Amino acid sequence: MPLKDKKRILLKLSGEVLMGEQEYGIDPAYVARLAEEVKAAKDAGYEICLVIGGGNIFRGVAGAARGLDRTTGDYMGMLATVMNALAMQNALEQLGVQTRVQSAIPMASVCEPYIRRRAERHLQKGRIVIFAAGTGNPFFTTDTGAALRAAEMNCDALLKGTSVDGIYSADPKTDPNATRFETITYDKVLSDNLKVMDAAAVALCRENHIPIVVFSIREKGNVARVLDGSGVQTIVQEEA
Repeated sequence: MPLKDKKRILLKLSGEVLMGEQEYGIDPAYVARLAEEVKAAKDAGYEICLVIGGGNIFRGVAGAARGLDRTTGDYMGMLATVMNALAMQNALEQLGVQTRVQSAIPMASVCEPYIRRRAERHLQKGRIVIFAAGTGNPFFTTDTGAALRAAEMNCDALLKGTSVDGIYSADPKTDPNATRFETITYDKVLSDNLKVMDAAAVALCRENHIPIVVFSIREKGNVARVLDGSGVQTIVQEEA
C-alpha cells in the first residue's frame, strides 16, 4: 500500500533499535542513521510524529518480574522513553530538523508537556514532534501510547518499525514454517493473539480506522521504501 496519499504519519520505534549492535543503551551512530531516515520522510512531504519505546534502557514488566513494584517499574520505563526521545531530538536537530519533545509526564526543564493543540501547531509549522513517556499512566505500553497519540493527532497511518519485516503466523525465529502476511485485519491480529502490538493498541487503531504498517527498521532506507509502497511490510486494516 503506497502511503503517498497519506499526509500525517506516526512512526513507532522500539527502544531496542536504538542500541544498534550494543547489548544495552543508546548507540549515537545508529540513532543518527535513524534520524536521517526520519528526515528523508519529512523532506518527502510528510508530517511526522514519533514515539520511541524504552526497552533499551528499562522495561517495567521485566522489572516487575524481578520483584519491583509494577507501577514503579512502569514509571521508570516512561522516563527511559524520555531519554530516548531526547537522543533522537539531538540527532534530528544536528541534521537541521526542528524537533519538539512532548512528555506525558511534565518535566518543564527538559521538554514540553504534552498539549495536543500545541503539538498540532508544531506539525503545521513543519516540525517533528516526539511524544515521550507513553500515556503517562502505568500498565499501558508505548504501543498503546503510540496508538493514542496517532488517534489524537488524526494521523493517516501508524508505522511500527521493528526487528522483523512484518507480521508472521508464528515466531519466524523459532518456527521455520511461519508465513508472513501481506495484509491482515485488526480482528485476526486480536483473535489469533499475534504479538505485533498489544491488544489495546490494535483495538484503538481499529476504532479510529488507522492502518498499522509493520516493517523492519533495521534495514537501511526501509522507511522511504515503505512510504512509497515498495518495501516489505504487513498492513493491518479493516479488510485484508
